[in-house]
Amino acid sequence: MSKGPKQPEEIFPGIVDDYKQLFGDDLISIILYGSAASGEYTPGKSDINLMIVLSEYGINSLERTFKVIARWKKRNVATPLFLTEDYVRTSLDAFPMEYLNFQKAYEVLYGKDILKDLTFDPRFLRLQCEREIKGKLLLLREAFLETQGKGRHLQQLVAQSVRAFIAIFSGLLYLEGKELPRDSRQVVRQACETFEMDSVLFEKLLDIRGKKMKPGAAEMTGLFQAYLKEIQRLWKRVDRLDKDIEG
Repeated sequence: MSKGPKQPEEIFPGIVDDYKQLFGDDLISIILYGSAASGEYTPGKSDINLMIVLSEYGINSLERTFKVIARWKKRNVATPLFLTEDYVRTSLDAFPMEYLNFQKAYEVLYGKDILKDLTFDPRFLRLQCEREIKGKLLLLREAFLETQGKGRHLQQLVAQSVRAFIAIFSGLLYLEGKELPRDSRQVVRQACETFEMDSVLFEKLLDIRGKKMKPGAAEMTGLFQAYLKEIQRLWKRVDRLDKDIEG
Protein backbone atom coordinates (compact mmCIF):
# COMPACT_ATOMS: atom_id res chain seq x y z
CA MET A 1 0.00 0.00 0.00
CA SER A 2 1.15 3.53 -0.78
CA LYS A 3 1.05 6.25 1.84
CA GLY A 4 -1.88 8.67 2.27
CA PRO A 5 -4.54 8.66 -0.49
CA LYS A 6 -5.02 11.79 -2.59
CA GLN A 7 -8.73 11.61 -1.83
CA PRO A 8 -9.90 9.88 1.36
CA GLU A 9 -12.92 8.31 -0.34
CA GLU A 10 -10.56 6.15 -2.39
CA ILE A 11 -10.02 3.85 0.58
CA PHE A 12 -13.44 3.89 2.26
CA PRO A 13 -14.78 0.73 0.55
CA GLY A 14 -11.73 -1.25 1.68
CA ILE A 15 -12.00 0.00 5.25
CA VAL A 16 -15.72 -0.81 5.42
CA ASP A 17 -15.16 -4.31 4.01
CA ASP A 18 -12.38 -5.04 6.52
CA TYR A 19 -14.45 -4.06 9.55
CA LYS A 20 -17.57 -5.82 8.26
CA GLN A 21 -15.54 -9.01 7.95
CA LEU A 22 -14.11 -8.57 11.44
CA PHE A 23 -17.33 -7.79 13.32
CA GLY A 24 -20.30 -8.79 11.16
CA ASP A 25 -23.56 -7.98 12.94
CA ASP A 26 -21.63 -6.48 15.87
CA LEU A 27 -20.63 -3.54 13.65
CA ILE A 28 -23.20 -0.75 14.16
CA SER A 29 -21.58 2.05 12.16
CA ILE A 30 -18.38 3.54 10.76
CA ILE A 31 -18.28 7.33 10.84
CA LEU A 32 -15.68 9.65 9.33
CA TYR A 33 -14.82 12.84 11.23
CA GLY A 34 -12.02 15.41 11.31
CA SER A 35 -10.30 17.06 8.35
CA ALA A 36 -11.38 14.42 5.83
CA ALA A 37 -15.03 15.16 6.69
CA SER A 38 -14.74 18.95 6.94
CA GLY A 39 -13.03 19.48 3.58
CA GLU A 40 -9.67 20.40 5.13
CA TYR A 41 -7.85 17.17 4.23
CA THR A 42 -4.29 17.61 2.91
CA PRO A 43 -2.83 14.53 1.17
CA GLY A 44 0.33 13.27 2.84
CA LYS A 45 -0.19 15.43 5.94
CA SER A 46 -3.69 14.84 7.31
CA ASP A 47 -4.77 11.73 9.15
CA ILE A 48 -8.08 10.05 8.34
CA ASN A 49 -10.14 9.80 11.52
CA LEU A 50 -12.84 7.19 12.10
CA MET A 51 -15.36 6.41 14.81
CA ILE A 52 -16.36 2.75 14.88
CA VAL A 53 -19.49 1.90 16.83
CA LEU A 54 -19.81 -1.70 18.00
CA SER A 55 -22.24 -3.79 20.00
CA GLU A 56 -21.52 -4.49 23.65
CA TYR A 57 -20.17 -7.89 22.60
CA GLY A 58 -18.02 -6.48 19.81
CA ILE A 59 -16.38 -3.82 21.99
CA ASN A 60 -14.91 -6.60 24.12
CA SER A 61 -13.25 -8.23 21.10
CA LEU A 62 -10.94 -5.44 19.96
CA GLU A 63 -7.98 -7.79 19.66
CA ARG A 64 -9.46 -8.74 16.28
CA THR A 65 -8.46 -5.33 14.92
CA PHE A 66 -4.66 -5.44 15.43
CA LYS A 67 -3.72 -6.35 11.86
CA VAL A 68 -6.39 -4.21 10.22
CA ILE A 69 -5.38 -1.11 12.18
CA ALA A 70 -1.70 -1.67 11.32
CA ARG A 71 -2.52 -2.14 7.62
CA TRP A 72 -4.59 1.05 7.33
CA LYS A 73 -2.08 3.12 9.29
CA LYS A 74 0.11 2.79 6.20
CA ARG A 75 -2.52 4.86 4.41
CA ASN A 76 -2.63 7.56 7.13
CA VAL A 77 -5.73 6.17 8.85
CA ALA A 78 -5.40 6.94 12.56
CA THR A 79 -6.32 4.31 15.15
CA PRO A 80 -10.13 4.62 15.26
CA LEU A 81 -12.25 5.55 18.24
CA PHE A 82 -14.15 2.41 19.26
CA LEU A 83 -17.44 3.16 21.04
CA THR A 84 -20.84 1.70 21.81
CA GLU A 85 -24.17 3.49 21.53
CA ASP A 86 -24.64 3.25 25.28
CA TYR A 87 -21.24 4.85 25.88
CA VAL A 88 -22.17 7.78 23.65
CA ARG A 89 -25.62 8.20 25.20
CA THR A 90 -24.23 8.29 28.74
CA SER A 91 -21.27 10.56 27.90
CA LEU A 92 -23.11 13.64 26.65
CA ASP A 93 -22.99 15.26 30.08
CA ALA A 94 -19.26 14.60 30.49
CA PHE A 95 -17.99 15.30 26.95
CA PRO A 96 -20.56 17.48 25.17
CA MET A 97 -17.91 19.55 23.40
CA GLU A 98 -16.30 16.50 21.79
CA TYR A 99 -19.59 15.12 20.48
CA LEU A 100 -20.66 18.55 19.28
CA ASN A 101 -17.49 18.77 17.23
CA PHE A 102 -18.06 15.29 15.83
CA GLN A 103 -21.56 16.36 14.86
CA LYS A 104 -20.31 19.55 13.18
CA ALA A 105 -18.64 17.68 10.32
CA TYR A 106 -18.96 13.95 9.75
CA GLU A 107 -19.92 11.34 7.18
CA VAL A 108 -21.49 7.95 7.80
CA LEU A 109 -19.51 5.39 5.81
CA TYR A 110 -21.54 2.43 7.03
CA GLY A 111 -24.56 1.68 9.17
CA LYS A 112 -26.50 3.80 11.64
CA ASP A 113 -26.13 7.57 12.06
CA ILE A 114 -25.70 7.84 15.84
CA LEU A 115 -24.71 11.52 15.78
CA LYS A 116 -27.60 13.15 13.93
CA ASP A 117 -30.06 13.39 16.81
CA LEU A 118 -27.67 14.15 19.68
CA THR A 119 -28.58 17.23 21.73
CA PHE A 120 -26.50 19.00 24.36
CA ASP A 121 -27.46 20.52 27.69
CA PRO A 122 -26.11 24.10 27.63
CA ARG A 123 -25.13 23.90 31.31
CA PHE A 124 -22.84 20.94 30.79
CA LEU A 125 -21.39 22.41 27.60
CA ARG A 126 -20.68 25.80 29.18
CA LEU A 127 -19.00 24.15 32.16
CA GLN A 128 -16.76 22.05 29.95
CA CYS A 129 -15.83 25.06 27.81
CA GLU A 130 -14.87 27.02 30.91
CA ARG A 131 -12.89 24.11 32.33
CA GLU A 132 -11.04 23.57 29.04
CA ILE A 133 -10.20 27.26 28.59
CA LYS A 134 -8.91 27.72 32.13
CA GLY A 135 -6.94 24.48 32.08
CA LYS A 136 -5.35 25.23 28.74
CA LEU A 137 -4.48 28.77 29.83
CA LEU A 138 -2.47 27.37 32.75
CA LEU A 139 -0.72 24.88 30.45
CA LEU A 140 0.05 27.57 27.88
CA ARG A 141 1.66 29.82 30.49
CA GLU A 142 3.80 26.96 31.74
CA ALA A 143 4.77 25.89 28.23
CA PHE A 144 5.54 29.50 27.26
CA LEU A 145 8.10 29.73 30.06
CA GLU A 146 9.62 26.39 29.09
CA THR A 147 10.24 27.59 25.52
CA GLN A 148 12.54 30.33 26.91
CA GLY A 149 11.26 32.56 24.11
CA LYS A 150 12.69 30.42 21.30
CA GLY A 151 10.70 31.16 18.16
CA ARG A 152 10.58 27.61 16.76
CA HIS A 153 9.28 26.18 20.03
CA LEU A 154 6.67 28.92 20.30
CA GLN A 155 5.50 28.18 16.75
CA GLN A 156 5.09 24.51 17.65
CA LEU A 157 3.16 25.46 20.77
CA VAL A 158 0.78 27.64 18.76
CA ALA A 159 0.22 24.89 16.18
CA GLN A 160 -0.63 22.36 18.89
CA SER A 161 -2.86 24.61 20.99
CA VAL A 162 -4.89 26.45 18.35
CA ARG A 163 -6.51 23.20 17.25
CA ALA A 164 -7.88 22.64 20.76
CA PHE A 165 -9.28 26.16 20.88
CA ILE A 166 -11.10 25.66 17.58
CA ALA A 167 -13.09 22.89 19.28
CA ILE A 168 -13.80 25.16 22.26
CA PHE A 169 -14.88 28.00 19.98
CA SER A 170 -17.39 25.66 18.33
CA GLY A 171 -18.88 24.89 21.74
CA LEU A 172 -19.15 28.56 22.60
CA LEU A 173 -20.78 29.41 19.28
CA TYR A 174 -23.33 26.65 19.88
CA LEU A 175 -24.16 28.23 23.24
CA GLU A 176 -24.75 31.52 21.45
CA GLY A 177 -27.16 29.84 19.04
CA LYS A 178 -24.86 30.22 16.04
CA GLU A 179 -24.74 27.79 13.12
CA LEU A 180 -21.37 26.04 13.24
CA PRO A 181 -19.11 26.37 10.19
CA ARG A 182 -17.38 23.18 9.05
CA ASP A 183 -14.16 25.01 8.15
CA SER A 184 -11.79 25.72 11.07
CA ARG A 185 -10.81 29.20 9.91
CA GLN A 186 -14.46 30.20 9.63
CA VAL A 187 -15.07 28.90 13.16
CA VAL A 188 -12.27 31.12 14.43
CA ARG A 189 -13.49 34.15 12.49
CA GLN A 190 -17.03 33.77 13.78
CA ALA A 191 -15.80 33.26 17.35
CA CYS A 192 -13.68 36.41 17.13
CA GLU A 193 -16.68 38.39 15.91
CA THR A 194 -19.08 36.93 18.49
CA PHE A 195 -16.77 37.21 21.51
CA GLU A 196 -14.92 40.38 20.46
CA MET A 197 -11.51 38.75 20.18
CA ASP A 198 -8.59 40.00 18.09
CA SER A 199 -9.31 38.54 14.66
CA VAL A 200 -6.01 39.75 13.17
CA LEU A 201 -4.09 37.94 15.90
CA PHE A 202 -5.98 34.68 15.41
CA GLU A 203 -5.55 34.85 11.62
CA LYS A 204 -1.80 35.04 12.22
CA LEU A 205 -1.94 32.11 14.65
CA LEU A 206 -3.77 30.04 12.03
CA ASP A 207 -1.15 30.98 9.44
CA ILE A 208 1.59 29.88 11.85
CA ARG A 209 -0.24 26.60 12.39
CA GLY A 210 -0.52 26.13 8.62
CA LYS A 211 3.17 27.06 8.13
CA LYS A 212 2.21 30.04 5.99
CA MET A 213 3.97 32.40 8.40
CA LYS A 214 7.23 31.98 10.34
CA PRO A 215 7.83 34.98 12.63
CA GLY A 216 11.17 35.58 14.31
CA ALA A 217 11.64 34.97 18.02
CA ALA A 218 10.85 38.54 19.13
CA GLU A 219 7.67 38.81 17.03
CA MET A 220 6.62 35.31 18.06
CA THR A 221 6.99 36.19 21.74
CA GLY A 222 4.79 39.26 21.27
CA LEU A 223 2.16 37.24 19.42
CA PHE A 224 2.13 34.59 22.10
CA GLN A 225 1.75 37.11 24.90
CA ALA A 226 -1.21 38.63 23.04
CA TYR A 227 -2.62 35.11 22.60
CA LEU A 228 -2.50 34.54 26.36
CA LYS A 229 -4.28 37.84 27.03
CA GLU A 230 -7.08 36.98 24.59
CA ILE A 231 -7.64 33.58 26.20
CA GLN A 232 -7.70 35.22 29.63
CA ARG A 233 -10.36 37.67 28.42
CA LEU A 234 -12.33 34.80 26.90
CA TRP A 235 -12.66 32.76 30.10
CA LYS A 236 -14.05 35.83 31.86
CA ARG A 237 -16.67 36.13 29.11
CA VAL A 238 -17.50 32.42 29.41
CA ASP A 239 -17.82 32.76 33.18
CA ARG A 240 -20.54 35.36 32.61
CA LEU A 241 -22.38 32.99 30.26
CA ASP A 242 -23.23 30.90 33.33
CA LYS A 243 -25.57 33.62 34.58
CA ASP A 244 -27.16 33.98 31.15
CA ILE A 245 -27.83 30.24 30.87
CA GLU A 246 -29.20 29.90 34.39
CA GLY A 247 -31.33 32.97 33.87
